[in-house]
Amino acid sequence: MAITMDLRQAILHKIHGKSEGDLRSMIEGSIDAQEAALPGLGVIFEMMWKNIDQTKQNALITMLHSKIEATDLGPLK
Repeated sequence: MAITMDLRQAILHKIHGKSEGDLRSMIEGSIDAQEAALPGLGVIFEMMWKNIDQTKQNALITMLHSKIEATDLGPLK
């Protein structure tokens, strides 16, 4: 019988048991990497978002909005 996992489960299974240093390395290695790394970062972001209070969520949104608006997008390629 085949085992079926959704993407979240697969990512959590892969990172479960990692040290804090391992998690930092995974995150830093995923930043500006190939787009294949983005789902893993999304799962990690989702975990953080669900476990921070609204004040921290608001601060994060403010920071993200500021960085997004300050980004020079240039023309689409």
